[in-house]
Amino acid sequence: MKTFRHFLIYGMAGLVLEVIYTGLASLLRGDYSMHGFTFLIMLPIYGLAVFLEPLHFKMREIPWWTRGIIYLIIIWSMEYSSGLLLAGILGHCPWHYSDRFNINGYITLRMAPEWFLTGLGFEFLHNFLDTLTI
Repeated sequence: MKTFRHFLIYGMAGLVLEVIYTGLASLLRGDYSMHGFTFLIMLPIYGLAVFLEPLHFKMREIPWWTRGIIYLIIIWSMEYSSGLLLAGILGHCPWHYSDRFNINGYITLRMAPEWFLTGLGFEFLHNFLDTLTI
C-alpha cells in the first residue's frame, strides 16, 4: 500500500512540476498568461519514480553529482521507453521534441539539467515521504 501511495504522489508531483515548467516556458516566450500543460498519461509515467526508491537507498553515500548523472540516465531511459511504448500503442507519442538535440523525438539532450535536478529533487521527496506515517 505504501508503494502505491508513493506511486501516486510521484505521479501527481510530476504533473504539477510539468505544468509549472511549461507555464514558465510560455512566459519566457512572451505569453503572460503562463499557459502550462501536461498529459494525463504522464501520471503513471512519473509514478514510475517509485522504482527509484531502492536505488536511492543504495546510492546515499555516492557524491551528489554522480547520483544526479545516474538519475539523468535512468530518467532518459524511462522517458524514451515510455515514448516508444506509447507511440506503439497510440500510433504517436503525446510529446515530441523537435530541437536539434532530440533522439527520435522521445527525449532531448537539451533537458539534461532539468532531469539531473529532478532526480536529485526526487531524493528530497523520497526522504520526506519516508518520514510520514500514512
